[in-house]
Amino acid sequence: MGGTVEHDPSAPVLPDYSGANLVGIVPALLGGGPLPSWLPVPVQGASSVILVVLDGLGWNQLHERRDIAPTLTAMSGGAITSVVPSTTATALTSISTGLPPSEHGIVGYRVWVRGQVTNMLRWWSSDGDQRTSLPPAEMQPHRPFCGQRVPYVTSAELVGSAFSEAHLRGGRPIGYRAGSSLPVLAAQEAAGGEPFVHAYYAGIDRIAHERGFGPFYDAELRAADRLVADIIDRVGPDTAVLVTADHGQVEVGDRILAPSAGVLRCTQFQSGEGRMRWFHARPGSADELYVRLVEQFADIGWVKRRAEVIQEGWFGNDVPSPVAARLGDVVVAAREPVSLDDPDDSGPYDLVCRHGSLTPDEMLVPLIAARGVAPTSS
Repeated sequence: MGGTVEHDPSAPVLPDYSGANLVGIVPALLGGGPLPSWLPVPVQGASSVILVVLDGLGWNQLHERRDIAPTLTAMSGGAITSVVPSTTATALTSISTGLPPSEHGIVGYRVWVRGQVTNMLRWWSSDGDQRTSLPPAEMQPHRPFCGQRVPYVTSAELVGSAFSEAHLRGGRPIGYRAGSSLPVLAAQEAAGGEPFVHAYYAGIDRIAHERGFGPFYDAELRAADRLVADIIDRVGPDTAVLVTADHGQVEVGDRILAPSAGVLRCTQFQSGEGRMRWFHARPGSADELYVRLVEQFADIGWVKRRAEVIQEGWFGNDVPSPVAARLGDVVVAAREPVSLDDPDDSGPYDLVCRHGSLTPDEMLVPLIAARGVAPTSS
């Protein structure tokens, strides 16, 4: 596994959508062309590839804990960039479709679309379930996995969800109820002749959100490392196990910043999430909103107008008008370990670790691989 990645902390980590980025993995493996040089060497010439997505495992968090993740540390490869925002709904869709957010259109965790701010993971708004009024195949119309019927191994509770339909539609779902079943199921698919298997594990992200960094996170990383080791032990040397993640994490704790009264007077509503908060201006207030957000938040984050973000390519080279309309007027992307408060963006518990912005801890994810070691049958 490669080493640390140097980066100017005052500058955002922008996605390399045309190079070593999440969007390139599936097209490289299923598109039929030559494999790019940034794919780890063990993938070259493999008859089957199991792509394991460990939700929430950033490159920096893994590199800092090499001693408790011996399997992952021993794998070949290095860091690649996630997408913007560095959040699950957007990044998982980019992995499966091979498209930047500007093309697949799921441009955040909570997105303004059809007159509602809808939670893309739960497909839920203040008016309730949006599956009928916002069909997943209309929100994200592109066929995942290059249009192929790929087996995907995921938690049984996610099978059939609206978000699964949006980003895994057309694949063949294989649900597990215990994480220990994932290696068994993934290995069975590879042994059955499947050239590509997609496997998803959410444990690291969930623990980081609820517990932060510390003994619980370390215990979960050890468990995830053993899970990957179990896959490697179950498949033969013609199968490559390729591991990546959708994003990393930043520990925020109780450092939650509330927008000022002046900001809120200019704001009609908010979307996005705590570390990449979009402010949608009241009519005629966009300029004042930008000024007030710069005054309050420029010292802790990157404050940008929508046009700046589009021009700088955060979401991709070309953002169609319908997708651009889902973005707010001004975004605050946190640079420091803080989160921006929005009373409408809440859950069952306060999140300790968060993600979504463009810091190295959030944007750099592993892309590492190893060949299987199980003896082949004679």
